[in-house]
Amino acid sequence: MDIYFAILNFTLSGAIGFIGILTLRQSSTSNEVLFAALPLLFALHQFTEGFVWLGVGGYIEARALELASGIFIYYAQGLLPFIIPLSIYLIEKDSKRKKLLAILSTLGLFLAIYTMYGFYQSPSSVEVVNNTLYYSHPWTENIYDASIYILTTCGSLMLSTSISVQIFGLLNFIGLVIIFLLRPYGFTSLWCFYAAVISTLLYFYFSERRIKFLLDIKEKKNEFSNKLEKELNTLNKRRISILKRVKNS
Repeated sequence: MDIYFAILNFTLSGAIGFIGILTLRQSSTSNEVLFAALPLLFALHQFTEGFVWLGVGGYIEARALELASGIFIYYAQGLLPFIIPLSIYLIEKDSKRKKLLAILSTLGLFLAIYTMYGFYQSPSSVEVVNNTLYYSHPWTENIYDASIYILTTCGSLMLSTSISVQIFGLLNFIGLVIIFLLRPYGFTSLWCFYAAVISTLLYFYFSERRIKFLLDIKEKKNEFSNKLEKELNTLNKRRISILKRVKNS
């Protein structure tokens, strides 16, 4: 079964990666790049887990498995609590929400440093439980880390003023709760798999944003053209008036 799950991860990675590239191309400003890159990052993440499946199945060497599982858990438990709130902070316009997102970003940064320090102190382990990858590390398996993790990831998404981003956060939270209730040992693997799939919805968010951005530019261009035309007409009338005065004198 391990080889089939590996193929599933590689296939999913390719599909999400394609959508991720399209999503990234839809970003209109530099502040949107990090958030737009999330589907592509999730795609690379799933690609990494494909090698984890190959490792637990004995298809690749133990050292390669250790490297793949390390990359996977570093991103899942270490970087995401910081990347997600920071990406929302960068695109948020509302000043009050932006302050709250700054707090969550800082909290996520501290959690990321704390988690990565724990991984540095002792390596994580991975095994297959009921056809699910179980990533284990005593440093992060406590209610405090879990609460901050949920707050910084799902909470920051639901803090956004954008309805589509809020829905994305809500879907992530619902998926997280269901996975935790049904297969808590597979939380890291299954939630990242689920989050990767629904991250493709961000393409539609950025498509809508880009259309609005281009329409705003067009509107400003038309407004500028109208002002320029009026100014030219005024100057032309003044020129004609001056010429008439000169001719009459």
